[in-house]
Order: sequence, then C-alpha cells, then structure tokens
Amino acid sequence: MNYGMILYVLGWLLNFEAAFLIPPAAVAVIYREKEGLCILITMMLCLVPGLLAVFLKPKKRRIYSREGFVITALSWFVLSLFGALPFRISGYIPHMVDAVFETASGFTTTGASILTDVEALPHCLLFWRSFTHWMGGMGVLVFIIAILPMAGGSDMYLMKAESPGPDVQKLVPKVKTTASTLYGLYVVLTVLQVIFMLLGRMPLFEALTTAFGTAGTGGFGVKNTSIAGYSTYLQVVITIFMILFGVNFNVYYLIYKRRFKDVLHVSEVWTYLGIIAAAIILICINILPGYANPLIALRDSAFQVGSIITTTGFSTVDFDLWPAFSKTILVTLMFVGACAGSTGGGLKVSRVQMLAKSIPREIGHVTHPNSVRKVKIDGKQVEHSVMRSVNVYIAAYILVLAGSILIISLDNFDMTTNFTAVAATLNNIGPGLSGVGPTANFSAYSYLSKIVLTFDMIAGRLELFPVLILFSRKTWLK
Repeated sequence: MNYGMILYVLGWLLNFEAAFLIPPAAVAVIYREKEGLCILITMMLCLVPGLLAVFLKPKKRRIYSREGFVITALSWFVLSLFGALPFRISGYIPHMVDAVFETASGFTTTGASILTDVEALPHCLLFWRSFTHWMGGMGVLVFIIAILPMAGGSDMYLMKAESPGPDVQKLVPKVKTTASTLYGLYVVLTVLQVIFMLLGRMPLFEALTTAFGTAGTGGFGVKNTSIAGYSTYLQVVITIFMILFGVNFNVYYLIYKRRFKDVLHVSEVWTYLGIIAAAIILICINILPGYANPLIALRDSAFQVGSIITTTGFSTVDFDLWPAFSKTILVTLMFVGACAGSTGGGLKVSRVQMLAKSIPREIGHVTHPNSVRKVKIDGKQVEHSVMRSVNVYIAAYILVLAGSILIISLDNFDMTTNFTAVAATLNNIGPGLSGVGPTANFSAYSYLSKIVLTFDMIAGRLELFPVLILFSRKTWLK
C-alpha cells in the first residue's frame, strides 16, 4: 500500500477544497455577510494539512487499483468532513453529524436535508451548499485528474473508482484529456442552463445555485418550496436540463465530434428516454382526475419523473399526495436511475439493460443446457467480467439496503419512511415518501441513523465498492 501517495492526493484534495471555497467567500463579500469569516477559517483549516501533505512528496508516485479505491473513498469522507465546517462554525447547523450529513448530501448530489428553513441561511452558505452539488456531480477527483499530472496509468485507477457505471472507458487515449473533455462539456451545459434561466427572469444568484443543483443532479434549492414558486417556463427549462444531465456524457462527446451515426446506436440513451416517456404518460393519466388543466398535470408529471429518474430531487408538487400507482412508478425510477457516465445516481439504465437481457439468457440455458447465449449491448458482446461485476454489485446493493433499513428502523418510524429514506440516500435522490417526502426532511432521525444514511450517500455515489474496500481488513494487509 502506497501510504505516501494516498496522503499526497488527499493533501491536494484539501487544497482544492480550499479553492472551492473562494466563490462562496466572494458571495459573502458581495452580500456583506459576516459568515464569510467562517468560510475563510475553513479555508485555512483545509490549507494547513493540505499544504503539509503536498510538501511531503512521496518517493513512489505510482498507485494501483487498491490505492485508487482507498483514495477515492477517503476523499469523499474528507471532503464532507471539512466541507461541513462553515455550517458548524457559523452555528447554522449546530451539531457536527448534521453538518456532515448536509455536506455529504451536497457532494454526493443527494439533496437530502436536515434543514427546516433553508431561506434562513445567508447567501454565502446557500451558495456553498449548492456549489458542492456542482463539484460532486462530475467528480472531484476527475477534476483533479484534469489538472494534476499523475504517474503513468495511476489516473485511470482513480477515474474508474469514482466514475459511475459498470464499465469506464476513455474518450481519448490520455485519461487527463478525457477528464478535461468531460469537465468542458459539463461547464458548457451548465452555462447554457444559466442563460436559459436568466432569459426567464430568474435572479442571477438563484439561476447559478439552481443550475448547480441541476447539473450535479443534486436538488438543493434556495427556497423552502424548492422549484414550486417558479414560472412554468423555468420549470420546463429545469426539466429538460435534468434529463440532459442524466445522459451519458460520452454521447455529448460523440455529438461534439459530429459522430451522429454512433449516437443513434447508443441503446442506453434511447432506453432511458423511453422509460421517461412511458413514466410521464402513465403518471399524467393517473393524476389527471385531480387537475383542472391537463397541461399542468403533464408539466408536473414530467418534472417529477425527470427529477426522480435523474436522482436530482427537485420538486414542484407534493407527490406524496399522488395516487399509489404514481408513487410506485416514482419509487421504481429511484432504483433505475440515469445513464452510466452521467451525473445521476441509481443502479443505472445500462445495468438494468444487462440484467433484463440476462434473464432470457438464463431461461434459455436452463431449457437448452448446451446452448451458448451471449448478452449484447449495442451489438457488442458484454464481457463476462462486466456481467459478473454487475451481479456482485446488485448483491452488495441489496445487502447494504437491507442492513441500513434494519439499523434506522431503531428510530421506530414507519416502513415507508425508512425504506424510501434509505432508497433516497443510497440512490442519491433526496426526497422519499411519508416522513421524508418532498415537504419533509431527515431532521427527525437520530444521529446514529444520520451516520448510516451519510454512509449510504457516499457509498451510493461511489457505487459501493470503494467504500466497502476501504472498510475491508484485507485492504490494509500487505
């Protein structure tokens, strides 16, 4: 285990987190808020250990798969711990467990909150809260890879450990260039959304923070009513961009390179869009009796479907009041999630595709034992190692889901609340149903439950294995 390199990367991570705090500090200056001092203190607390760790350069700069997973998992815990300090120091979130929960929810783009009055926070803390979404959406280590030189091959281990999906591929031969390309596309889409929202007369501060939440598919809003108070135009714009950020970014790279024919053969995206269309139609028909205007029913169903499947978590209505059929569809979408290689969470559409195609293959193998059937996606055979990792991931996912529900049930809330609380955090969505519905929050849970749910948020964002490897005894043995 290359401990020196682990410490070195974590040092750079803290230095970058200090840099990430510059925009909210600037917001504090603009709005003349004294809480800016808390942000400056946090910057110094990040820089002191960060600069020290970077100064002590390791002799061996190369890392392998094991170090990559450990660095990735530790990075997200460290980010959440230090990122929580502005909330804790300012006193707006008095308890550290609550502050870490809120910050982890931001970086993992979950959007679950313990705050009962969001609008009570100063602008600088609201900006930092939403900015964590934007930084966590594409991945903080991906950002570092795009800037820092790494020893040959080391950066790919970090990218694989942090990037969502069953298989991570380079867009171009160099991983550094791939990371830079991804962030470039990410910035362009974010800026486009800000422009469209400004055209809808949304104030600049709200346009930026909402775009951060949409781009990272996070869902932190700066209003207690989330997105409900905005115009239909703005809700439609946010709906479209939520769905766009749930698309595999490889598709945008293909469009950028004008390889339009290749885009047509990416079945995951078409499946993703098909699921969205079907869910919108079914929910709209189901909730229509409660609406006087069919277009409003269509708008609300489209917004909530886009919000849930992309795991953004914004809300315009209390969907907990919808019929059971509509709520069941939304809960199902929580698990399906967005595309692999997007900023969304969930199991990912590509995994669902593989699992769906593996069922008839196994049925065929049972009825015809000597037959050879392969699972194919986009006309290409899925490697056995990928199928094996998908199956193991699903098994680990179910165990973590069940274990988390069991632990938080000690708080004695109803089953719907506990089940959707874990589903919402493990899939990085935010709101659930009943006690954690769109008009409620997670403040009622005990500190033990909040620690478990914080673990679920980070484990879900990193797709379990980096965090499970971090807590495995064998990882630390030579």
